[in-house]
Amino acid sequence: MNSPFTISLSQKIDLIPENERIILKSNTYKLTLSHPQPGLKSAFNHLKHSPTTLSELRQLVVETDGVEEKDKFDKYLQGLTNLGWICHSVYPLATAIPMTGNYQFNYPKIEDWQQQTFTLSRFAYLHQVNGEMVLESPQSQTKIILLDWRATALITKLSQPQTSKTLIAGIPDITEELAQQFLSLLLATQMLSSETENSHLIQWEFHDLLFHSRSRKGRHTNPVGGTYRFLDKIEPLPVVKPPMSDKVIQLYKPDLENLAKTDISFTQVLESRRSIREYGENPITIEQLGELLYRSARIQEIIDKEKMGQLSRRPYPGGGAIHELEIYPLINYCEGVEPALYHYRPDTHELELVSEWSQEVEALITEACLSNGSQKMPQVLIVITARFNRMFWKYQSMAYAAILKHVGVLYQTLYLVSTAMNLAPCGIGAGNSDIFAKATGIDYYEESSVGEFILGTVKQS
Repeated sequence: MNSPFTISLSQKIDLIPENERIILKSNTYKLTLSHPQPGLKSAFNHLKHSPTTLSELRQLVVETDGVEEKDKFDKYLQGLTNLGWICHSVYPLATAIPMTGNYQFNYPKIEDWQQQTFTLSRFAYLHQVNGEMVLESPQSQTKIILLDWRATALITKLSQPQTSKTLIAGIPDITEELAQQFLSLLLATQMLSSETENSHLIQWEFHDLLFHSRSRKGRHTNPVGGTYRFLDKIEPLPVVKPPMSDKVIQLYKPDLENLAKTDISFTQVLESRRSIREYGENPITIEQLGELLYRSARIQEIIDKEKMGQLSRRPYPGGGAIHELEIYPLINYCEGVEPALYHYRPDTHELELVSEWSQEVEALITEACLSNGSQKMPQVLIVITARFNRMFWKYQSMAYAAILKHVGVLYQTLYLVSTAMNLAPCGIGAGNSDIFAKATGIDYYEESSVGEFILGTVKQS
């Protein structure tokens, strides 16, 4: 395990020396070393307070405790590395900080530095975090803190293939040996591309892999789940949006007891559910739209939680009963209501006017038609948005992933109810959130479209 790197204990690890033992402690785990030899105690003190190289630490242990203690030190160090407690640095350029337990740091072996070229991985990305430049990748269990502007310059040059010699050209006070150490750190942390990309990896796009890795546990130590990080700092958004208009349309409410007797069976609904992109000559009616929204998306109950704000129950599931999704029916052809963009109020079961027919409203439904591959404009486009801060107030890391899961269950609910009503439903895979923002005047970062669903009457055969 020879290494050119300076090694140190992670800042999150406390070192507590006692007379007959050393205690190493993180927020979740404690390791006790009983009766350590003086050289081993000194080596651990260096790891915490004055980082140095592995060879120097080994030499310290051997000179103080004897050669037989070197293997014990190596074993301890490997265990700490696997726990994600050991950082590796190339000074003055960069420090690699583990983000997970079960950590793997593979020391690279380069046969010929003069011939081999290196390129930054297409998944690696550089961003500013708390005043530091940080290099990360969804392929890596590590984040690399860049300590010097020259490290950023080296990363920039690695957008094109470089040898250790060409890499340092034009960058002051960087020797080829230092460049090789820097490249070794990037290799060990999977920040550089391999010559042949894994066949399973080749079809991944950057944003998809990053989203997957950062919204699930395993490759980072960011808080995940209901952390309530804004509790007592920011008031949670209300369960129902404030009214958007005084132009309101009362919607039809179906008789659920009667429907329970007359609806087709659940099995028949599941088996006959289809995406339908052709529509009948007669448009959907305002009564049918009202029934669909009542059965799919109304508020069934509002729940008051102290400090947590209001929650609700609806026909489709929602994480934490938060229900951040909003529904905006864009009416193209619907008997009983004028063409326009409306907002559905799930508490009062009403439509409120958001925008008269405009260039942006027409662009929304045209975009939906093109995305869906339809030959005919849909009768109704249901735009699904998320009030993001409803979710972000409680959840971290997985909040946006949960929003998309909620879109999926709302899609399925709309599909099943539409099928039971003999309507023509179809979910859409992508939409234009910027056009929606222009059509409504709603801030893109406050509330934005996250799904689209088209609807019409069934074409008679």
